[in-house]
Amino acid sequence: MTQGHKDFGKAWRERMSALRNLPPVLAIVWRSGPAVVTLGLVFRLIASLQPIALLYVSKLIIDSIVNILSRHQPIPAHLWWLVAAEFLIAVLGNVLTRILDYLDSLLADKYTRHVSIQVMKHAAELDLIAYEDPVFYDRLERARVQATDRLAMIQMLGRLIQQTITTITLSASIIYFSPWLLLLLIAGVIPAFVGESHFAFLGYAKNFRQTPVRRQLDYLRVLGGSKEAAKELKLFGLSKFLTERFTRLSDQVYEENVALSRRKLVAGGFLSIVGSLGYYAAYVYVIWRTVTGALTIGSLYFLAGAILQASSNIQQIFSTLSGVADQALFLTDLLAFFEMRPTIRSKTDALRAPRPIMRGFEFRNVSFAYPGNSRLVLKNLNFTLHTGERVALIGENGQGKTTIVKLITRLYDPTEGQVLLDGIDLREYSLEDLYREIGVIFQDFMRYEMTARENVAVGRIEEIEAIQEIAAAAHKSLADEVIARLPGKYEQMLGRRFENGVDLSGGEWQKLALARAYLRDAQLLVLDEPTAALDARSEYEVFERFAELTGGKMALFISHRFSTVRMADRIVVLADGQIAEDGSHEQLIALGGSYAAMFEMQAASYR
Repeated sequence: MTQGHKDFGKAWRERMSALRNLPPVLAIVWRSGPAVVTLGLVFRLIASLQPIALLYVSKLIIDSIVNILSRHQPIPAHLWWLVAAEFLIAVLGNVLTRILDYLDSLLADKYTRHVSIQVMKHAAELDLIAYEDPVFYDRLERARVQATDRLAMIQMLGRLIQQTITTITLSASIIYFSPWLLLLLIAGVIPAFVGESHFAFLGYAKNFRQTPVRRQLDYLRVLGGSKEAAKELKLFGLSKFLTERFTRLSDQVYEENVALSRRKLVAGGFLSIVGSLGYYAAYVYVIWRTVTGALTIGSLYFLAGAILQASSNIQQIFSTLSGVADQALFLTDLLAFFEMRPTIRSKTDALRAPRPIMRGFEFRNVSFAYPGNSRLVLKNLNFTLHTGERVALIGENGQGKTTIVKLITRLYDPTEGQVLLDGIDLREYSLEDLYREIGVIFQDFMRYEMTARENVAVGRIEEIEAIQEIAAAAHKSLADEVIARLPGKYEQMLGRRFENGVDLSGGEWQKLALARAYLRDAQLLVLDEPTAALDARSEYEVFERFAELTGGKMALFISHRFSTVRMADRIVVLADGQIAEDGSHEQLIALGGSYAAMFEMQAASYR
């Protein structure tokens, strides 16, 4: 057996095995709109019987006319009833087509809405680690596309049911006259089906292979037209570089697409000729039977129509089935995405987070390495954060400051060791309950293109209508001054994505982000360099207010400015994944170690 035959056989098996995706997808379709699905099936059943009914009534009319002309008989009353029945059946077909189009559009909207919501919900449940994996991003991108682009398959399945029932009724009538006629039709159609299946698989393989390239194209397209990149694109003269890269990648995709389309055109054209030969062989046989007197003129019309429609329907069934198999292959990633399960989740008998927290957090012999990287970011770390204590983490980039934040908030679990809260491992607590006790603002905080009120309210979304609490939080973060200058105040749309939106400076966005942490009313407040865009004076004011407002609460913050770091009760210096120094500002200055050196270096730049 040649390699080509082996590859084709493998491709065929993969396409057929992909049909296993249909039951779970059909379950999704059913859940998206059971009433619409039921009505669609009922009306498709009626519509599938319309062709055979129309042909049969037409046969009776033609035979009646032939009898009238050959025997010179008067026109019988039942002829007009037959004509009326033919008219009603034709009208019914037109009405059913429009009803089915309407139901398809309803189901498309319901399916898109339902599956998009499910993708969003499931993505939110997955671990943060997953978002740092390029393979996951490719799968997520394909899942997002498949969530909306598989509408064609849903409609295909409906057509497949209708085509199958119609074909069965037409085939039964053809078999009644001669089984050989149907065999001729099927023999002519099978090669076309095999060809369609083969090229559909090649199309899937091509699209799968092109996913990383298409992601690059999307990124370059956004980068080339984004406000954030516009300044550097102009000053660094990057437009030509980005355009040429986009052109090279898009040409690669285009050439692959054209090459496959060209092969499909040639092979598909040849196989369609084979299908036509099967139809006309059956047609010639029916004409011969009619000429020899074995069939009536009405039967000739009936069989000619039945053969034509059966041939067309068989080809459509094979083509639709091939399309469904093709779509089912694409659904592999959507279903695989839904099958992904988070490793960081609440236990079935999870504990409620303590309120109030009595002792605080403890890192006990904690080591951590990011997935796919053997380098330990933290190495056998022991660290405590007591109730009512404000601790600053400092150190060079990559020493584990943000990793500690992610572990204490249980966005990650330690590779080794334990993170304890009041002496109990964080893994024992309910995640949802634990998160309610923690307010975090990261350096790369989100800028929600929503109203100012909503931007603050995301810190405690259940309080989205509590304007007094939102205003109080904005006052604490100094964001109230920013909001007071907005034309629409708290209802002002922020960002440039939507109409009448107003953009803010980096520092203004950061004050809104800080307001979220204050609104949360959490027992632990964490600031991971959220004031990086502020000048030294503004940052000092923010942290001075932070120190004032976090009295009695636990606070953990990261900052590179020592004027703010010295406000902490304790300063923890990280180096090489471990605690190098730990103490108050005065203690560490007296120690004369790395903290004192860094402080002196930064202080000298202000002299």
